Amino acid sequence: MKEIACRDGRIREDMRIVPEEVPIALSYGGSTHAVMMGTPADLQDFARGFSLTESVISSISEIERIDVVEEAKGLDVQITLAEDKEEALRQRRRHMAGPVGCGLCGIESIDQAMRPVPQLSTLSLKLTGNQISDAVRSLNKSQPLHHETRAVHGAGFFVPGRGLVAVREDVGRHNALDKLIGAVAALGLDGASGAVAVTSRISVEMVQKAAILGSPILIAISAPTALAVRTAEEAGMTLVALARGDDFEIFTRADRINTKAIAHVA
Repeated sequence: MKEIACRDGRIREDMRIVPEEVPIALSYGGSTHAVMMGTPADLQDFARGFSLTESVISSISEIERIDVVEEAKGLDVQITLAEDKEEALRQRRRHMAGPVGCGLCGIESIDQAMRPVPQLSTLSLKLTGNQISDAVRSLNKSQPLHHETRAVHGAGFFVPGRGLVAVREDVGRHNALDKLIGAVAALGLDGASGAVAVTSRISVEMVQKAAILGSPILIAISAPTALAVRTAEEAGMTLVALARGDDFEIFTRADRINTKAIAHVA
């Protein structure tokens, strides 16, 4: 895309690659449940992850089919569920107060927005400080769309001894995490076996989604909100934020992080 660039005090015409952003409808049984603005990639993973984190399903085995249909102005991701799940969703829709939107989709009350989070295992994953730094560095290196555009978020799943096993990108941070969760589920990985790393701030929804995946450690390059910290504490999640270079801050459950053997990583 053409642009006028000002660099080092000089103005000139230049070209810039920018990411696509399109309306993406997520539909169940022929009815639209939510419309998200997002990057038109990894939509099968998006459908799986969104369905899990919005409690439409409890396992991706309950999805029978996913079809992506091109519309005039966007994409319709049509998700076919097992019959009992389709009926449960129809009943849920009958009680919804109004339209839904990005962030807290299908939510009709404050109580639903503040839904209880799963309690995470206290004996599972532990990381060293160097592994936290490695997760963030590796995530930055594994974002081809971000390197081209500087305009998308990334989410990665880091497993000790294996490194990043999945990375997904999107213009929306929630979408990137949903896509990652769908990818992790499709790979048959146990969410408790790895940490989630994201290139964004940590809001309460990010904590809720990571907890639904079952990951006990959430790492971010930016700061958390106070509600995100309280929710992570409630879930028993280790929340690591402001992770940049070899620096990071631990806000909850520091017992999962070994800070005694931190060596500089060149």
